[in-house]
Amino acid sequence: MRLSGADVNLAVMSDMPLIQARGLTKAYGSVQAVRGIDLDVWRGEAFGFLGPNGAGKSSTMRMVGAVSPPSGGELRIFGLDPAVDGPRIRGRLGVCPQDDTLDPELSTLENLLIYGRYFGLSRATCHARATELLDFVALSDRADEKVENLSGGMKRRLTIARSLINEPDLLLLDEPTTGLDPQARHLLWDKLFRLRQAGVTLVLTTHYMDEAEQLCNRLVVIDGGLIVAEGSPTELIRQYSTREVTELRFSPDDDQEALADKVADLAQRVEALPDRLLLYTDDGEAAAVAAHDRGLTPASVLVRRSTLEDVFLRLTGRSLVD
Repeated sequence: MRLSGADVNLAVMSDMPLIQARGLTKAYGSVQAVRGIDLDVWRGEAFGFLGPNGAGKSSTMRMVGAVSPPSGGELRIFGLDPAVDGPRIRGRLGVCPQDDTLDPELSTLENLLIYGRYFGLSRATCHARATELLDFVALSDRADEKVENLSGGMKRRLTIARSLINEPDLLLLDEPTTGLDPQARHLLWDKLFRLRQAGVTLVLTTHYMDEAEQLCNRLVVIDGGLIVAEGSPTELIRQYSTREVTELRFSPDDDQEALADKVADLAQRVEALPDRLLLYTDDGEAAAVAAHDRGLTPASVLVRRSTLEDVFLRLTGRSLVD
């Protein structure tokens, strides 16, 4: 784990991306999970994949992790071809899977020591790194505790610590905080932010839009196996949404579409949901006042800033995807 002395700016300016994909595809029989994406991830970035279920995120991550061969296109990790140099690539990766794969009958320390040996590290090196990592994820006092006795948040922190035992050049995180309570999520965010500040390159998938805004300096939205948008969270909000959103909540018995027609010209875009209207505008307060002047009497009014979730739902829709 490189927690000091990293020159992040110099790393980001490297002239070769850590991940480079051109026309990348992945098919499972007749199902085309990834349908031709172009992608560059640079050293020192925190890069995110957003998309609904079945969009192609996991398939792309498995190809990047050199555990699933591409069906077509070109993919290079560290400038290497995964089809030829899979073991060399995997030796430089850290992987935090969505589901914990820890050995529950071993202690936290033993889980790290055994995993480190898979990379050919000496016992002394494994022990030194494991001790440092347990301190980093605030589990030093649990070193001798069996994993089965740990909370969900502790297990996720231990999984991240394990993924760092080989001092990876690239850390892959698949839904790193799914199922955690808010306190555990924020603690993990802090640890991941520190890694990013130390120059570790992060690539993650997440269903939490606030997580993507907190952690990622650049991301892509994938839908139907294609990249439909790319940029920083701020850039995507600026391009696909407005500065503010006014939420006018009504009774579900009201005709939301008819109400939307009355305020259609008050915002750049108006969306009618079963119990409320969303007015996308740069001045939410003005839109709320104008709606009131036109005789609308919502049960409640909320003016908020646009978020990445607004962008995500606009690009991928509100329909549930199984």
